[in-house]
Amino acid sequence: GSIGSQAMRKFKCVDLSAQKWNIQNLVSYEKQQVPVNAIIFLHSKGFKICVRPEQKWVQAAMKKIDQKRNTK
Repeated sequence: GSIGSQAMRKFKCVDLSAQKWNIQNLVSYEKQQVPVNAIIFLHSKGFKICVRPEQKWVQAAMKKIDQKRNTK
C-alpha cells in the first residue's frame, strides 16, 4: 500500500481479543501488521474485533469469509 492508502485506515489494533467469536457473525476482515500483527474482523453489528492471526479459528473464519466473497 502507498502512503495515501495508509491514511485512510483510522482503526488500529493495539489490544487483541482472546475470545473466540462466532464465524457466522463476522462479515469481513483486514490484515494489519503495524503496530501489532493482527486480523481485524468486522462484526455484523458494525464493530471491529482484533485477533491473533495464528489462531486456528481465525484461519477458519478468514477462509469462510473468502468463500462467501467468491460465491457472490
